Order: sequence, then structure tokens, then C-alpha cells
Amino acid sequence: MAIPTKTLNPETLATAQTSLDENGFFIVPNVLDEKTINFVLDRLWAAAEENKRRGAELFMPALDPNSSNVRVFYLMELDSVFRELIQHPAALEIAKLVIGPKLLVSNFTANIAKPGSGSMALHSDQSLVVPDPWEKPWAVNIVWCLSDVYFENGATLFIPGSHKWIRKDEVPNNANEMLKPFVAKAGSIIAMDARVWHTSGANITKDQERALLFGYYTVNWTAALSPGIQDSLSTDMRELLGLNITANSGSASNVGTGLEEYEAKKIDV
Repeated sequence: MAIPTKTLNPETLATAQTSLDENGFFIVPNVLDEKTINFVLDRLWAAAEENKRRGAELFMPALDPNSSNVRVFYLMELDSVFRELIQHPAALEIAKLVIGPKLLVSNFTANIAKPGSGSMALHSDQSLVVPDPWEKPWAVNIVWCLSDVYFENGATLFIPGSHKWIRKDEVPNNANEMLKPFVAKAGSIIAMDARVWHTSGANITKDQERALLFGYYTVNWTAALSPGIQDSLSTDMRELLGLNITANSGSASNVGTGLEEYEAKKIDV
């Protein structure tokens, strides 16, 4: 099944830019229809089972307090539908508002909150990888809602405007009291500046699961290198800068990554 594409009109993009600048987030409703949502959900659970079959953990004790949070990594390897979603026009248009036209996909993962799941620690994604000051956004999360998202079923909790805190000592001691839930319908995407402080919510429902996909896009610093400089680089330097074919595979080239075997098998679960 091909994923229907949806581009955003200039008015929506202008509103998105204002909201991202002022609040650090923007929600686009109705990007996916019900049929597509159900299809992607089926593929997500199949991907989780395939990861489990391969020996990958679905519970990360370093992130979540219990196994009711299901983490699914390597989505783009596991099914072509995720490779379609990560390059969806609406997602890319919004991501480029935050970090500009030259971007890279850092990762694409899922977090399914089952009833009884708990909350992880408060953080901003940018603060985990870059020391302060955080004066500009270096990344953005595009969150795909595969179910209705609200406080009781474990919606992501965030602090509006916290992307304006540029140093760790600006985070107030009562930051947890400032958290608000994202509320969105299934089929929406939520764009969140990587400097926004947030955490996963606890699912306190009896029987409602909350499934979210997280596409994480980052600044492509190497795009600033002129063609002449790029042509002058050694193979090792190109590898270090991620300028070769498969720049998100740990190594920048196919050699030794196992991608040859994957491409040969064309694995889709």
C-alpha cells in the first residue's frame, strides 16, 4: 500500500513557522486517513515482532520504568512504509522550517505506550548531545500519531516555550509542574523543536494503547562544504563526514555494514 502524500499550503506553513518560533511545536491534523493509519499500525506491530525475532530488545530500562513502553528501532530497515513516511512531503516541509533545507535523517523509531506504562526523565533532545548554549535548533522531531493522543493514554508531555531556554541553569526546579500534554487525533503529525523540554506520559487507561513514530531530522553540517572542498577530501575523511552512500548506517559506506545482505534479501516484515 502506497502512503498518500499531502503537501501543506502556504498559510499552514506560515502558521507553523510562527508556532514553532514562539512555542516550539506545531500540530498538523489529518495527514493520514483511517485506512492508512490502520495499515501503518499493522506494519509497526509486525516490525516489533521482527525486531524481537532478531534479538533486539523492545524494552529499554535506561529509558522507561517498565516494559509497558514498547520501543521499536530500525524502522526504515524493517518495512518500506517507514521509508515512505520519513520522506513524506508534509514531514519534510515542517522539518525544514526548523533547521533549513539541508537536513539529514538521524533515526526513525517508535514508542508504544501500553496501559501501565510510566514516564521517562525530563529532557530536551538537543541537550542530550550538544552542550549549552542552545541558541539555534540543530534537530527536530516529527511525531506521527497512529492513535488519538491525550493525557490519560500517555501523550508526550512538554513545556511550551522551553526551546527558548539556552542554558541548563535556565531550566527551573519546578519544570515538571509546567508540563502540558500534546493532544492530537490519530493521523496527525506533531513537529517539536529539539530544544523543547519534554518526557513521555504515563498511560493510566485500562485498555487504550498509544502508538507514536518519531522521525528525527538533524542539521546537515557537511552540506556547507563547497563541491571543491568535498572533491579534495580523502576517502577516510569522506567516511568521517558521512558523505558516502549510506550515511546513517554507522559507517558511511556499504563495506562491512551488512547492508549488502539486507539489500539482497529486501526484507519487509
